[in-house]
Amino acid sequence: MQRLVVLGSTGSIGLSTLDVVARHPDRFSVFALAANRSADRLFEQIRQFQPRYAVLVDTAAAADLQQRVQQAGLATEVLAGVSALAEVAAAADVDTVMAAIVGAAGLLPTLAAAKAGKRILLANKEALVMSGPLFMQAVRENGAVLLPIDSEHNAIFQCLPAPGHERDLRGERSLRANGVEKILLTASGGPFLRRELHELAHVTPDQACAHPTWNMGRKISVDSATLMNKGLEVIEACYLFNADRAQVDVVVHPQSIVHSLVRYVDGSVLAQMGNPDMRTPIAHAMAWPERIGAGVAPLDLTLIGRLEFLPADVNRFPCLALAYQALAAGASAPAVLNAANEVAVEAFLAGRLPYTRIAPVIAETLQHCPVPPVETLDALLAIDAEARRIAMQQVGVQAA
Repeated sequence: MQRLVVLGSTGSIGLSTLDVVARHPDRFSVFALAANRSADRLFEQIRQFQPRYAVLVDTAAAADLQQRVQQAGLATEVLAGVSALAEVAAAADVDTVMAAIVGAAGLLPTLAAAKAGKRILLANKEALVMSGPLFMQAVRENGAVLLPIDSEHNAIFQCLPAPGHERDLRGERSLRANGVEKILLTASGGPFLRRELHELAHVTPDQACAHPTWNMGRKISVDSATLMNKGLEVIEACYLFNADRAQVDVVVHPQSIVHSLVRYVDGSVLAQMGNPDMRTPIAHAMAWPERIGAGVAPLDLTLIGRLEFLPADVNRFPCLALAYQALAAGASAPAVLNAANEVAVEAFLAGRLPYTRIAPVIAETLQHCPVPPVETLDALLAIDAEARRIAMQQVGVQAA
């Protein structure tokens, strides 16, 4: 019986995780559920899974939720604030942490889980992009196990040899030591893959969030449209699999059936395939090294008809080029990239920034923000704050 914390339980990854949990009550119990401010949905999850703790970052929402929990006669204790996220993630009674809080907000509790030596199911790519060396050091020094949830990284993990070696999960062996020549990350291309470039200046947030194959939250949907999502995944893959930049390429695959590929030095290429449903990688990581049912329909290639692969055009997707630029710059450049992207996407979703200004805001922030090496979490957070300040100036909003 694995005792599970779900960070971001009310988001799309959290909902899929709890769907898998509900299918296997003999294998998983929920120790804690955590969200930002979605009190109504979290209350229903408390009723169903009866965790020991529930956490809301928003203190007012947490107070309201605590009252509702007490009135319903439920035993769950409601906690509030960012520090409570880290507390439940590192709790002694916890075996596994699903890290699914979107953006930089997920860094502190996920790092706390690593320092506590937990089994971490990593869906929050931004945490690793921001703090790659610090995060991987915490994983190695504390004996944590890091299992990727992003469909692409989970696919790579499934295609690598001897996945039972925990040293491979801690970045202690290079890809070349496993005979791997290259990783190929697939990208759907999002909703604007075939749209004329001159039309992109007028696209709306709802259009950007209308992903053709995946059902995701709004921020990650925009990242998928710009291909920044793939850029962040390139950086994440380098840390997860101890790869260098030249070993990670991106190919556009609109059908989202092949989730990623691994090419070996002997010419072999292994691909992991499946219907686009996040319950597949979630169930794989939750049960690893075993396999369990995920509730996902089996793949029928005869119904798909064809699989298409295209080069990733950086003229259409300049955010991908910016991610490679940040990766090449190293030091804290990936953290600056991530911070600027979060600010720009938030402004776009709020109607304050045109879609075509997302990439320029990021580029200008990378140009003007210092990117020194960082050795401590405090230094990293200071760089993140400075990058957000500069990016907010670019979108016409003064930082508080």
